[in-house]
Amino acid sequence: VYADNRKLDIKFSYNRLFKLLIDKGMKKTEFAKIAGLTPGTLAKLSKNQTVSMDSLIKICTTLNCSFDDIVEIINTKN
Repeated sequence: VYADNRKLDIKFSYNRLFKLLIDKGMKKTEFAKIAGLTPGTLAKLSKNQTVSMDSLIKICTTLNCSFDDIVEIINTKN
């Protein structure tokens, strides 16, 4: 991730999303289909890579939740 042409030491974790899916008894692929996510987006989520805002909105709309419920931003700079 970059800000003002400086690389930021920030990582993303979608473990909150996957825990939410487990709590709801949903498989990732089943959820992706319902939410209208592509296989590529699902792969990015599984690898904790950035995804589009549109994808995050689809996820939150489908699960009736907020961004904080599905993604954790981790600053790796000490």
